[in-house]
Amino acid sequence: MITRDFADEAAGYQSVLSEIRKDLHQIPEFGINLPKTRERVLASIHGLGEIHLSERQSSIVLHIKGGLPGPTVLLRADMDALAVTEATGLDFASTNGYMHACGHDLHMAIGIGAAHLLATHKDELKGDVIIWFQPGEEGHGGADIMLEENLHMITGSKPIAAYGIHVTSSWQPPFTFGGKSGALMASASDMLVTFKGRGGHGSSPWMAKDPISAMTEAITALQTMVTKRFNAFDPVVVNVGWINAGDTHTTNVIPETAAFGATIRTFSPGNLAKVQEYAGELLDGIAKAFGVEVSYDIGAHPTEVVMNDEAATERVRRVVKATFGDDRWIEWPHPIAGAEDFGSIVREIPGAFIFLGASPDKQDWMTAAPNHSNYATFDEGVLPDGAALLAGLAFEALEDWHSAQ
Repeated sequence: MITRDFADEAAGYQSVLSEIRKDLHQIPEFGINLPKTRERVLASIHGLGEIHLSERQSSIVLHIKGGLPGPTVLLRADMDALAVTEATGLDFASTNGYMHACGHDLHMAIGIGAAHLLATHKDELKGDVIIWFQPGEEGHGGADIMLEENLHMITGSKPIAAYGIHVTSSWQPPFTFGGKSGALMASASDMLVTFKGRGGHGSSPWMAKDPISAMTEAITALQTMVTKRFNAFDPVVVNVGWINAGDTHTTNVIPETAAFGATIRTFSPGNLAKVQEYAGELLDGIAKAFGVEVSYDIGAHPTEVVMNDEAATERVRRVVKATFGDDRWIEWPHPIAGAEDFGSIVREIPGAFIFLGASPDKQDWMTAAPNHSNYATFDEGVLPDGAALLAGLAFEALEDWHSAQ
C-alpha cells in the first residue's frame, strides 16, 4: 500500500507532455545559460507554485507548498543539451549543432508532469516539494552551483529526500525502472598531461628530447597501473580520450610538446586520491627516464559518486512495484561507470537516482543507439510513468516521515 498512485491520472498527460518534450528538443542549449529552455519550462509551470530563479545560471526552482505542515522533498530534472549534431531524421530534430542526446528534454517533461500532479493534489501534501530544473549537468557543475546558492534550502530547512530520473535509450528494457542502493554511478574527473622535451629533426632523435615517446609510454603504463595497483572489486577506469603532438603535415619533425587527456572513473573517494598519487609518481618517473619535463592535473573537474541511500532506494522499489507492478523494477547487480552531478545532491541530501528504460518503439534495446549518440532516440510513452513515479515518491517520502514521528 502506498500513499497515492498517480499512474492513471498521469496517463492523461501523455499528449501535452509529448508536445512539451518536442518543443524542448528543438531548442537545445549547452552549458549553464539556457534562456530559451528556461522560458519554455517557465511557461509550462506557470501558476503551480512559487518560482525562484538563479542569478548565476538558468536554473529554476518550483516550490509547491503542501496543505499540511511537514518537511521538504526535492525532485530534480536536468536541462542542458550536448554539443552533438543530431542525425536522427526526426521531424522535430534540432538543427543548431546541439542535441538532447541524453534525454534531458524528457527529464524536463517528466518534471513538469510531476509538478502538475503535485500542484493538483497539494492540499493533501504533508509538507512541501521543491522541483529543481537544473542546467549544466553535462560537466558544467550545475548542481554544485545550485547548492552553493542554497536553492535546496528555500523552504528554510534541508530536504529529507531527493529523487531524480534518467532515461536511457539502451542499457535496460523499455518502460522498466532500475537502480540499486549504494554506489550507482561513478565519480568522474579528468587527467590532463603535457610532456615537454626539445624539438629536433626526425632523422636525429638522439639530438632531441622526444615527448611523444614519453607520452606513449605513459598511456600504456597507466593501464598497467590500473590493473596492478587497484582492487578489481573496487574498480578504476582511466581511459585516454585525446592525444596531441606534432602536426599531420610533417613527419620529420620531433615536436617540443606532446599532451593527452583521459577520463578517470572511480567508485570510492579513496581511489581517486590513489589515482592522483600513483599516476603522479608514474608520470614523474617516466619524464625523468626520458629526459623530458611533465606537467599534469589529475582529478580535475570531479563529480561525486552517485551514492543512493538505502531507505530512499527501498522507497523507490516500493512505489514502483505498487504503482506499476513487480516486473517494472530491475535491481541492478552493480554500478555503472557513467557519471552524474546528482552525486552532489545526494552528498547533501539522502536520496536515490533512478533509470527509466526508454528505448524507441520497435527497436531492440540491446542494440539501440545509446545516450550521447547523435542517433539516440527515446520513447515518449515513458513520460507519464516518470511523472507519476516522481510525484508518488514525494508523497510517500512525506508520509514516511510523518509515520516515523
